[in-house]
Amino acid sequence: MKIIVQKFGGTSVASEEARIAVKDKVQQAIRNGFAPVVVVSAMGRKGAPYATDTLIDTLKEANISVNVREMDMLMCCGEIISSCVMAATLQKYGINAMALTGGQAGIITDSQFGAARIKNIKVSYLMRLLESGIIPVVCGFQGMTENNFKFTTLGRGGSDTSAAALGAALKADCVEIYTDVEGIMTADPRLVKEANILEQISYAEVCQMAYNGAKVIHPRAVEIAMGSNIPMYVKSTFSDAPGTLITSESGGRSAGSEVVINESCASGVANLSDLVQFRIELNPTDFAAGRNLFEDLAAAGISVGCLNLSEKEAMFAVFTPDQERTIKVLDESGFKYVCNTGCAKVSVVGSAMRGVPGIMATFVAALAAKNIAILQTVDSDTTISAIVKEEHLVDAVTALHYAFKL
Repeated sequence: MKIIVQKFGGTSVASEEARIAVKDKVQQAIRNGFAPVVVVSAMGRKGAPYATDTLIDTLKEANISVNVREMDMLMCCGEIISSCVMAATLQKYGINAMALTGGQAGIITDSQFGAARIKNIKVSYLMRLLESGIIPVVCGFQGMTENNFKFTTLGRGGSDTSAAALGAALKADCVEIYTDVEGIMTADPRLVKEANILEQISYAEVCQMAYNGAKVIHPRAVEIAMGSNIPMYVKSTFSDAPGTLITSESGGRSAGSEVVINESCASGVANLSDLVQFRIELNPTDFAAGRNLFEDLAAAGISVGCLNLSEKEAMFAVFTPDQERTIKVLDESGFKYVCNTGCAKVSVVGSAMRGVPGIMATFVAALAAKNIAILQTVDSDTTISAIVKEEHLVDAVTALHYAFKL
């Protein structure tokens, strides 16, 4: 049996017209000889009546301090509504489908409400349904604890994670992630009009792009697929475009019906906004100062990024909502520091950059040509990032996209 997992995001199930498009994708998979497992997100985005954020607001109207168990139980409702409506739509068109919660589909998690981790997937029931010609329509984003049968949610990007995990457990031929864009792009098209759709990209590259701000797919889902070497596709529900293949090897970008091999060794430019940069003085004779600083930040629940550490200085960035807590930690610990607000991070990602001379020179020259000050850089084998002022973000992304010939 050839199994395919097809995940559809909130916009793909939000209207009757969209759900008919989903039905067409499911029928096409059946015609191609696959047994589909459908995974759905909650219907619509914030403001829509059954969107997860809307349900949360309804609960907080009753009690702003909601118990985490009740919060997870409520957040599961959006996907349950979506799976029932999508199953009913498929049934209307003669497709034998059955709605399942994450727990009914066999997704067993730990009991960390709001950010549960999948411990196991019991696929026997899903396999019986598939062998009987029934298409499971599974609630994404959720699972169930093993012993006390409590609903749990998987955190941000949970529906992508559900689809990847089901694909791995079922030994699926591939996982398709359907959304409202035609694939993974070389940059955010809202910032760079000339951004191109990538025909193929490696697991590692798309993870780096996601961690650095690209929002098409969650990196945890990609990591699960990478662990099982399952090909993933990012496609549009609303077109027949081939989408982007995520696999073990990087590829090129799409130009009509041709594939353009990436001349620059880079695959894309990603960006994050709403950052605050801190520069902290360190005493070079106090070897414990840096350790104490980061222990204190961790104890306060503050996650830092873009970290540079030397004898005399530490530099890092936090998201703006963490600014005041960071300042409190630094003040209480007696550190001298400079706080740079209104910052952004721009990153060039590409596994083929590894060991290539001149990559940093190209990066720095592109920003210098636009008179964009680099406040800080951080790099790895596959990523070069810079902290810049947020007012320069669009120019920075555009300049790097052009300089790296994306």
